[in-house]
Amino acid sequence: MLAKSTALRTNSRWILQVIDAQTLASIIPKSQATNLLGQFLEPRPHGDISLSWFEVGVAATLLLINAIISLQLGLGIAKRIATSSVRMTIQLAILGLVLKQIFELAQPAPVLGLAAVMTVIAGVSAVKRIDYRYPTIYRNSIFAVWTSAWVVTSVTVLLIVRPQPWYSPQVVIPLLGMVLGNSLTGISLGLDRFLSELRNRRGEVETMLALGATRWESCRGVFIEATRTAMIPILNTMSVAGIVSIPGMMTGQLLAGAEPIDAVKYQIMIMFVIAAAIAIGVVLSLLLSYRNVTNSQHQIEWHQIQRP
Repeated sequence: MLAKSTALRTNSRWILQVIDAQTLASIIPKSQATNLLGQFLEPRPHGDISLSWFEVGVAATLLLINAIISLQLGLGIAKRIATSSVRMTIQLAILGLVLKQIFELAQPAPVLGLAAVMTVIAGVSAVKRIDYRYPTIYRNSIFAVWTSAWVVTSVTVLLIVRPQPWYSPQVVIPLLGMVLGNSLTGISLGLDRFLSELRNRRGEVETMLALGATRWESCRGVFIEATRTAMIPILNTMSVAGIVSIPGMMTGQLLAGAEPIDAVKYQIMIMFVIAAAIAIGVVLSLLLSYRNVTNSQHQIEWHQIQRP
């Protein structure tokens, strides 16, 4: 009887040891996970705005909303959402590496070289978004983007911001990038509206020409409508800035710890600069297009306006 009691106590102690070991094994991973979660949710030190790639990945999960909507409604853009996201991530990562090298070099040649590449890409991208094209549209688009963006950015850098040195990549590249991004959108909208409306209103244009109107008189209405369409996005942005939205440059400066009034001044400045660049680029691209699809005999060369 005594032997059975001793054996029972021994087995009980062994079972308790096993249970304690299993309990500890289950508690330790949870504790580590809790610590990691606590570190992730812990507020950042004041002025620290750096992000880890893990945190960027958390933001990327929000794109699942877009994918779910696409799948549920049958939009057929789920694959495009994924490829666009991956492409954007790779492009921005490469840009970050390039900018890091250019910032370290701090020489005018690399800065101007990158600016030229950005400008050409912007000019090409503006044309890829439109339905109708003519033979020299790429050349005209690049010229319009280059002229408007570089003129306005040069005025901003040399007369307003005045960094030292004048080619400071921390100033020139971000400013030019904002101007190019908005200019190509305006130029793309203007060209698309001008060429599509010209095709759609062919009968009206031909009637005006037959009644003795000049090529400008026959195209003037389409030209005005295209210019108005191209200017609407920037005008909408300006009208709600500070009420509905806080624009990008101001947001970046506030995150970096700048004084709110200083951030406001810079944002107002960049909005005026962008609006001017869009106006110049749109009018220039439309004038070049008008000259390319008409001739000195006051005729419209319809055969040149084709879908790609």
